Amino acid sequence: MDIIQYSEEHRIFRQSLRSYLQKAVTPDADAWEKAGIVPRSAWKRMGEQGFLCPGVPEKFGGSGADFLYSVIVTEEMVKTNQAGLAVALHSDVVVPYIASYASEEQKKKYLPGCVSGDIITAIAMTEPNTGSDLAAIKTTAREDGNDIVINGQKTFISNGINSDLVIVAARDPEIENPYKAIDLYLVETGTPGFDKGKQIEKIGWHSQDTSELYFTDCRIPRANRLGDKGSGFVMLMEKLQQERLMTVIGALAGAEHVLDMTIAYCKERNAFGRPIAKFQNTQFEIAEMATETKLGRNFAEKLIRDHVEGNNVVIEVCMAKCWMTEMAFRVADRCLQLFGGYGYCEEYPIARAWRDIRVMRIFAGTNEIMKTVIAKSMGL
Repeated sequence: MDIIQYSEEHRIFRQSLRSYLQKAVTPDADAWEKAGIVPRSAWKRMGEQGFLCPGVPEKFGGSGADFLYSVIVTEEMVKTNQAGLAVALHSDVVVPYIASYASEEQKKKYLPGCVSGDIITAIAMTEPNTGSDLAAIKTTAREDGNDIVINGQKTFISNGINSDLVIVAARDPEIENPYKAIDLYLVETGTPGFDKGKQIEKIGWHSQDTSELYFTDCRIPRANRLGDKGSGFVMLMEKLQQERLMTVIGALAGAEHVLDMTIAYCKERNAFGRPIAKFQNTQFEIAEMATETKLGRNFAEKLIRDHVEGNNVVIEVCMAKCWMTEMAFRVADRCLQLFGGYGYCEEYPIARAWRDIRVMRIFAGTNEIMKTVIAKSMGL
């Protein structure tokens, strides 16, 4: 019995989204990979179809839908075999900061555009010498009258080039306690002193516009701060559960997708006069991978249900993020092996999937950090 019970409305939404993606996204995936970026028009079309930020309240342009709609979007986006149109990042990682912590004025100003696709968002936490250790952020935000002056550098920022609005984590240099010094600020593209660096060339995620961001005496209104002063670190911690859960969902969907792709290939590919699916080694490999993805599905759905119910499952999500992303790459690697030489060719989608899944063990907190968090929770 499935842990999550989807309604008829959920099923209709999934089918509508799947149909749209097959027509308007998947056919363009190769072109986006070569271009190294997704055109803004693709974001706009997703917004027009109602596939961005489904959880945003109706009064701000959204549909006020439950979290399962975001799960559906993430699962279906994986099947497009591209990572540039990072809908989950926008809808379920960045925008929730605005929906949860912004003032009414800020919500009215930004949320409708986030829903429509006119505003593409990013979040800037990582710095050249600061990865998962958020308390070590060096970018400063100095108060100057009614303004905030930001100085610093961010790196590995997804949606960095396309972004219209960036949530920037910065610290007040006058406050020594790092957990009280950090705040989150809304910075619009085009603000003087805010510059985007070159797009970073990566092993995978070729269509994802990941870049460096620079802030040099970047002056913004004090009103652009999210929440109360000194609350930034707490906000980041509160939202990490959902961010990492989205990674879990994406990793699981990726593993299931490459396995389905591989099963179909093994049934069609012949060797020694019969489909390679008929060889015992192939059957054992597929059986083991199917078992792992099934275990992952049950674990993920339990966490999704807990999250929807508002339960604190931070440690369990850390466990899942670590295990699921390791499992996803393990499955992708074994699947590529079953493709033989063709698996190493760009014309076969398994090659891209293999490259793209690898980074999941790094972002949203490296798996080594996940293990540290888990160990601390056990009193070690």
